[in-house]
Amino acid sequence: MNPADSGVPAPDLVVDGTGLHCVALLLRLRSEIDCAGPGTVVHVVTTDPAAPLDLPAWCHMTGHHYRGPVPGAQQSVHALVLAADALPTRADAPWHPRDEHVP
Repeated sequence: MNPADSGVPAPDLVVDGTGLHCVALLLRLRSEIDCAGPGTVVHVVTTDPAAPLDLPAWCHMTGHHYRGPVPGAQQSVHALVLAADALPTRADAPWHPRDEHVP
């Protein structure tokens, strides 16, 4: 099945989180989307069994848009779209909002 047929947009950016668990996965995701603009479609490849819970929760917290699992993918892939008004997060702890005194 073509992901576009399922309503999941094709990626502008793919983040490979293979072998990473929650903390490391979010650190990599945060790092790789840092320079991406609003509307960027990100596909996150993951082997973490908690990713289907962690990624939507992180998107909800930050304001990014979780689009769901990508159907028909060979691996576990989740789509999200970056929001213009997303809450900035800490580079060292992307599950925390960025303090104006900490990058």
